[in-house]
Amino acid sequence: MNVRSSAAALAAVAVIGAAAPAAADPSPSPSRALPSALYGSTDPQYDGVWRQSLALLAQDTVGVRPAEKSVRWLVRQQCADGGFAAYRADPAAACDAKTMPDTNATSAAVQALAALGGHDDVTAKAVGWLKSVQNDDGGWGYAPGGASDTNSTSIVVGALAAAGEKPDRVEKDGRSPFDALLKLALPCDGDGGGAFAFQPDKKGELTANADATAAGVLGALGRGMVVEPGGKSGATCAKPGTPEQAAGNGAAYLSAALAEEDDHLMSALAGAEPQPDFGNTADAVVALAAHGATAQAEKSVRWLEKNAADWAARSGPAAYAQLIFAAHATGTDPRDFGGADLVKRLNGTGPAPQAAAADTAEAKKDDEKDSGSPFGVWWYVGVCLVAGVGIGFLFSGRRKQQQL
Repeated sequence: MNVRSSAAALAAVAVIGAAAPAAADPSPSPSRALPSALYGSTDPQYDGVWRQSLALLAQDTVGVRPAEKSVRWLVRQQCADGGFAAYRADPAAACDAKTMPDTNATSAAVQALAALGGHDDVTAKAVGWLKSVQNDDGGWGYAPGGASDTNSTSIVVGALAAAGEKPDRVEKDGRSPFDALLKLALPCDGDGGGAFAFQPDKKGELTANADATAAGVLGALGRGMVVEPGGKSGATCAKPGTPEQAAGNGAAYLSAALAEEDDHLMSALAGAEPQPDFGNTADAVVALAAHGATAQAEKSVRWLEKNAADWAARSGPAAYAQLIFAAHATGTDPRDFGGADLVKRLNGTGPAPQAAAADTAEAKKDDEKDSGSPFGVWWYVGVCLVAGVGIGFLFSGRRKQQQL
């Protein structure tokens, strides 16, 4: 983080809360053309920087050089103070109350630009902004001054690591991000044992959240969204006294949750029938692979190969990026993912990469043929609104949301 059932969606939740439109058209206004450098065709108001960052990071992960104008667009989204807002229609205008930087967009941009290289000044300024809005408990909320949550804290940890910082040394009042995450980890006994909560509820109690757990595992391990295939390790629950143990506990929780639902996660809007949660499942695969719980990660990525193509086509670039991250983390070929070429399809959602122009037109045709849904980012935001009040895992943000 769904489109990430990711951090982006939970980010949107934190900003708009219950004020989200009851019915929203995800298509851009006919009078407002989307930037030609932007990935995705839905309204970027809540996820423009997020989906652009994930798209560029996924391309870099598979060795594709993004279009220069797409990278330049992302760089120009940075506010003068170093942070990134969800979307700035006019980058020449100063950031204001309507374009306030947030930790999720900023952290996603840092991870993408750090991976691409050549943007040290931009990422250093962004990291400086993130440090300036760190909470006294060591964590971060979506917006500056907001209560710390697992998803936001974890994606900031990933950004710090990507920029060459040591997250455990980034402290406020003597507390690091890991201190904040440990306070959001559930003990092993009781419901949801081993999971992470998104935030404490109004009574200060913690409720297991799959989206937050996937994010929390990565955060506690000091990892970002891109995870290299690694060794194997067990995932058993014990007292979460260290970040590493809290990550192990979260991996154990995710493994059990995935196995219970035939290797995928479920989510539902209030009053709706539960539906497979593709974004959070992809995020959970990355988290499990990062910890070394590869057996369940491999089972779940096989499920995604069989079932996630239509969801990604409807949801857009961030969804394709999430699947690419899951494939990469498990050593699965993203160019033959259940018969689909995720890389070509991602490239087809935006400007042709520097070495992939031939694939782009065909990929766009594939997506137009596969996609019949009017939803996308708004469906994701809806799911996250439910998760944000304690019902699910955006991942089990997972966000960050539809898939950009």
